[in-house]
Amino acid sequence: MNFSFKSISCLTTLILMLAVLLPLPQAQAAVELDRIVAVVNDDVVMSSELNERVRTVKAQLEEQGSPLPPVTVLEKQVLDRLILQKLQIQTALNTGIRVDDETLNRTISNIAAENQLTLAQFREVLEQDKYSYNKFREDMRNEILMSRLQQRQVDNRVTVSEREIENFLANQEHMGESDLEYHLGHILIAIPDGADEEQLAEIRKKASQALEELKAGKDLAAIAATYSDGDQAKTGGDLGWRKASQIPSLFTEFVADMEKGDVSDLINSPSGYHIIKLMDVRATEKYIVTQTHSRHILLKTDELISDDDAVMRLQQLKLRIEGGDDFGEVAKGNSLDMSAADGGDMGWTNPGELVPEYEEVMNTLQADEISVPFKTQYGWHIVQVLDRREHDSSDDIRRARARDEIRKRKLAEARDSWLRQMREDAYVEYRIDF
Repeated sequence: MNFSFKSISCLTTLILMLAVLLPLPQAQAAVELDRIVAVVNDDVVMSSELNERVRTVKAQLEEQGSPLPPVTVLEKQVLDRLILQKLQIQTALNTGIRVDDETLNRTISNIAAENQLTLAQFREVLEQDKYSYNKFREDMRNEILMSRLQQRQVDNRVTVSEREIENFLANQEHMGESDLEYHLGHILIAIPDGADEEQLAEIRKKASQALEELKAGKDLAAIAATYSDGDQAKTGGDLGWRKASQIPSLFTEFVADMEKGDVSDLINSPSGYHIIKLMDVRATEKYIVTQTHSRHILLKTDELISDDDAVMRLQQLKLRIEGGDDFGEVAKGNSLDMSAADGGDMGWTNPGELVPEYEEVMNTLQADEISVPFKTQYGWHIVQVLDRREHDSSDDIRRARARDEIRKRKLAEARDSWLRQMREDAYVEYRIDF
């Protein structure tokens, strides 16, 4: 759950005031607020839940300056998301997933700390914004439940092979797009499960109308707000900047043949009709880093060797090396690190690859200089810098990012399929007309 002071104020509403302000008997208003709008297996979604979430989304859209879709469209989108949340929470609890108070308290404390607040100050902010602390705790518990469920049933099963990386990089090279990023807009006209021929025809007509307006030059954000059922509808259909590896595979072949400003034809998938607009294209930069070649000697403390003993021993070894002994041979005979067999050689390393304490000391040294003893989580060290070089790490970083982005794409597709199956297997009854 993303924490925002402005959005917090929108999470709770003046529901109680409505009972006073509306010209209805109090009992009748209470019934209206509490009526069931959807049955989800053995649980329900109440109108108060739906109204609260709709107000939250409206406030977020207004804060972002995004156009609001028609009320019925927004309510349907929000209700469908609430149903999916209910189903995930039910599945998590049924499979034994729990979130203990210690984990919940630690998560909330971290959120407060990230916003530079004490827990007491954080609670005060919530109360000032009319957001019950107990309600916030329950929302966070549900977020953690759903996250753990997705991790167990989806994320842990998604892997990326070296062959996939090679194939994807080769495809990028073939397309000449390895150094390009794309700014995409997206509209989805969803096809509900079990739609009959009449419904399919109406959905196709709606998608064609959206496509016609977009190709005529109408604003993407306005069209997304009016027509789109996609997750990005509330942000104007903006998918943001993406490398080729981040573009959903369904759209890759279409984007490859598009120029800036182009709009795709209707793209059909099991989830519905998609429309893609290529809003912009830009080149990425090379990644030049300063690599350091170092070697070290590590001593560890125990019941017999104190910190002072380790420091004194390393000082003696340093004097020997400065007196003419070979660092590598001294490391082989004294270091307790796995690198001892290689004379303590750590090879060429990029920034951030070594523990911070080691890297901080290493970065202060000139070539061939040996440090004074210093401590890390592994023990006491002395380090010598052998050389430095400027290295183009673009390929290494490109492969690492390719792996990461391929995994993200596979995760998104796997989660979407998982949620669709969960929805199909559930009993869901709408009790509200759209």
